[in-house]
Amino acid sequence: MKFAVVVFPGSNCDVDMYHAVKDGLGEEVHYVWHQETDLSGYDAILLPGGFSYGDYLRGGAIARFAPVMEAIKAAAERGIFILGVCNGFQILLEAGLLPGAMRRNNSLKFRCFHTPLEVINANTPFTLHYAAGEVISIPIAHGEGNYYCDPATLAELEQNRQIVFRYKENPNGSVGDIAGIINKEGNVLGMMPHPERAVEHLLGSSDGLRLFTSILKAWREKHVTV
Repeated sequence: MKFAVVVFPGSNCDVDMYHAVKDGLGEEVHYVWHQETDLSGYDAILLPGGFSYGDYLRGGAIARFAPVMEAIKAAAERGIFILGVCNGFQILLEAGLLPGAMRRNNSLKFRCFHTPLEVINANTPFTLHYAAGEVISIPIAHGEGNYYCDPATLAELEQNRQIVFRYKENPNGSVGDIAGIINKEGNVLGMMPHPERAVEHLLGSSDGLRLFTSILKAWREKHVTV
């Protein structure tokens, strides 16, 4: 399986993401610059955290216009697995690949610590190695992680089981305690907590590694025959 880590000017979690795939998962992974226009050779695309283009205007608002985004949209339509973490989640929202928007934390403070998450939907390509209702520990690090959507969209997310993770102790004011959502087709996940920073016990938790092993399991079930 081949992974792409998309790097925008201002990305700062790209190395963590690369480490999670290469050393934690043991799979092939390449950095892809934001000006790339062809992602057809990759099986999964990862948008890391950081401050793309300095987060001018708001998080992800400029990155959505990067040349690579057209290739990401095309990959999403082909059913390629796409994961956006933190700033990557913000970019997916700005690009319209996921519904809703992101606002400043209700405290107006940058929040950075491990936080408990409840796995709401364990039947996605990203959560196969978790159990529904399981509480895991994943770190957050953001000032703009207050997820918002209107009541109709929230009802649709709940009805379609698109809410994947909820905060147990909401750190930012997100509507419905939402920490991560998936698209209707089930191949694009956005989440504010950082699973790539929780792939080994040395980092305080290895709960994030199972998200990456889930992607690999889902891909093998779809592509590998014996």
